Amino acid sequence: MKEKVAQLKEAAGISISQAESLQQLDEIRVKLLGKKGELTEISKGMRELTPEERPVMGQLVNETREFISKALEQKNSELKEKEKNERLAQEIIDITLPGKKNVLGTTHPITETMDFMKNIFIEMGFDIADGPEVEKVALNFDALNIPETHPSRDITDTFYINHDVVLRTQTSPVQIRYMQNHKPPFRMICPGKVYRPDYDISHTPMFHQMEGLMVGENISFANFKAILTNSLKKIFGDTEVRFRPHFFPFTEPSAEVDIQCAVCKGKGCRMCKDSGWVEIMGCGMVDPEVLKAVGYDPNEVSGFAFGMGIERVAMLRHGINDLRAFFENDVRFLKQFK
Repeated sequence: MKEKVAQLKEAAGISISQAESLQQLDEIRVKLLGKKGELTEISKGMRELTPEERPVMGQLVNETREFISKALEQKNSELKEKEKNERLAQEIIDITLPGKKNVLGTTHPITETMDFMKNIFIEMGFDIADGPEVEKVALNFDALNIPETHPSRDITDTFYINHDVVLRTQTSPVQIRYMQNHKPPFRMICPGKVYRPDYDISHTPMFHQMEGLMVGENISFANFKAILTNSLKKIFGDTEVRFRPHFFPFTEPSAEVDIQCAVCKGKGCRMCKDSGWVEIMGCGMVDPEVLKAVGYDPNEVSGFAFGMGIERVAMLRHGINDLRAFFENDVRFLKQFK
């Protein structure tokens, strides 16, 4: 049996060294060390040896197995290196070809504008709040002192889920929810999506608003006029700002704020309807009835609220005269905002 093992070892060394491919080498491995391999069969024959002969023969078989395994491993490395060199020699790389350009996505102009505005108000000490887009009528209208006969409640102005639930028409309900869970003083903004059944050059059924609220002791009209003028100048640069008297059910007194049209610089164009001015937000002192509805005492605290459309701000910042372009997903349009 010793001679048989020695002959196997010598033959294995020769066959392994002569292997010309990884497949051929694997076949040799199976032939020698597989379950039915030659060395395995020799090992099975050891049961016929005497107890004295088995340890000696076992050691010889193990040494032979280790020799074959190392030879196989070394030859495997040699063949892999050989195949790699042959493959590299056959490959042709034309270094004169231009490289492939990785086209990176960019932030949508609406998202970029919203982030830009949020940072301005964060620097002024405002918190950011969020709320559901599917809202209760009680919070979307009732808590805001909007009467049942108000035209904004009509199905032509509001998407109704049922008579008690709507797609929110403004982010004002977030202000109500915030007041229900916070005590004055505070400053907050609530940016987000809102929905109204309208579609033209300056309206889409889904758009974005950013509303703000400040409540505390001795908050005056002068306070919010100064804060809003300052914020608009940070958004649009050194622009003209004007306040016009207006009416909103949830603020009293109320105002609309205009800035000089950024598209035509006040000369008159399609965007500003030839007036030279563009309405940018509605605002006013929070109506005492709204404060009462959330459990505040109007004799102890006061506040102001404002709201503006993100799309309109983006249009004015970038000189775009049709709001619908933001939602048509025309890559040629979106590439301009890299």
